[in-house]
Amino acid sequence: MTQERRVALVTGGSRGIGRAIAERLGRTGASVIVNYRADGDAAAGVVDAIIRAGGSAVGIQADVTDPAQLRGLFDAAERRFGRLDIVVSNVGVARFAPVAATADDDFDACFTTNTRAGFLALREAANRVSDSGRVVVISSGVTITGRPGSGVYAASKAALEQLARVLARELGPRQITVNCVLPGAIRTDALAAGVPAEMAGRMVAEIPLGRLGEPDDVADIVAFLVSDGGRWITGQSIAAGGGAF
Repeated sequence: MTQERRVALVTGGSRGIGRAIAERLGRTGASVIVNYRADGDAAAGVVDAIIRAGGSAVGIQADVTDPAQLRGLFDAAERRFGRLDIVVSNVGVARFAPVAATADDDFDACFTTNTRAGFLALREAANRVSDSGRVVVISSGVTITGRPGSGVYAASKAALEQLARVLARELGPRQITVNCVLPGAIRTDALAAGVPAEMAGRMVAEIPLGRLGEPDDVADIVAFLVSDGGRWITGQSIAAGGGAF
C-alpha cells in the first residue's frame, strides 16, 4: 500500500501539534480526517490548508472522551473514505501540581482525557485499521523526566504508553505498527499560555539543541513512523525533546 492512498485520522487535529501532524500527512498525499471537539473554525482552517496544498481532508467534530462520539468519529471516517490506515491519538490535557497538592478534579481530568480517551482510540484503531496500518500515540517527555509537579499528568500518559506497547504485540501479526512519540517543550499556544517567560527560558537552557521544539518537529517524526520507512519500528516510545531527555 503506498502512502499516497492512505487514510489518516488525527484526533485533536485542529491546533498545535495535532494541526502540524494533520497538515504534514496531507502533504504526503494521505486523505486526512481532522478531528476537533469545539473549534470548528480552526479545524476548517486545517482542512483548507491541506486542500490548498493539493491534499484531501475533512473535519469531523467529536468529543473523544465520550465513547459514543468516538465510535461515531471512526464510523464517519470510514463512511467518508472507506477505510482507515493511520490513526494518530493526539488529544491530551495537562495539569501540574505537586502530588501532595493535586486536586481530585485534576486527577480525573488527566486520566479521563489522556488515558481513557486514548484507550478508547486505541481500541477502535485495533478493530478498524487496515492490515499494514499505523497507530501513533502522542505522549509526553514527562514520562521520562519525572519533573516535579508533573506526577498525575505523567502517570496518565505513561499508562497510555503501556497500552500502546502491548497493542503493538497484539497487532504485530497484521503488520500494524504502534508507537508513541514523547514531545518535550514545544512552542504551542498551550505552552505560551501556561508557562511564564522565565520558565520557558529555563526549558531552553536544558535543551542541548538550544531552542524550543516546533510542532513540525513532532509532525516529521510521526510522518516517518507512518511511512514505509517506519515499517520495522513498533512498540517504541520515541523521545522528541531535542536531547533534553
